[in-house]
Amino acid sequence: MATKFVQGLTLCVIATSMFSVCMANKDWSMPSNYSDWWSRFGNRHQNKTQQQPRNIIVGGSEHWHFGYNYTSWAFKNGPFYLNDTLVFKYDAPNATSFPHSVYLFPNFWSFLNCDVKSAKMVANSTQGVGEGFHFVLKKWQPYFFACGERNGFHCNNGLMKFAVMPMLRPFGPWP
Repeated sequence: MATKFVQGLTLCVIATSMFSVCMANKDWSMPSNYSDWWSRFGNRHQNKTQQQPRNIIVGGSEHWHFGYNYTSWAFKNGPFYLNDTLVFKYDAPNATSFPHSVYLFPNFWSFLNCDVKSAKMVANSTQGVGEGFHFVLKKWQPYFFACGERNGFHCNNGLMKFAVMPMLRPFGPWP
């Protein structure tokens, strides 16, 4: 009973933290006087380009490869929104490079332990070649991604894992 409570509490803290990080405005300065908030933030014109779903290349120019910290990348490139598309690009397997794949984990615990057996392969070693593999964030839920090659070795030792929690897009003007 106590173990279930601790696991539930831990999951709640993690979900709340992910939500807070996704909603954080990195350009926000902390003024001591909020009396002019509406004049500074409330009457800006809506930027239509920010309201459209984005295609986001996982890892940016680094693409999807062994040894790059994708958790850090996701933190720096968030927030992610519903209907944004994550594009996984990686080289085809050959004599000089490792094969890569994309797995979607069902929960935080399997993600944390890189339990590839409980995960679902969403892209094999050839689907990320060329234009890459496209994954649309369709639901408001946490998504846990990792490379499943070598039975989770790339996930455990190669930093090839990250989580995103897509947020709802703001409907009105946003600072």
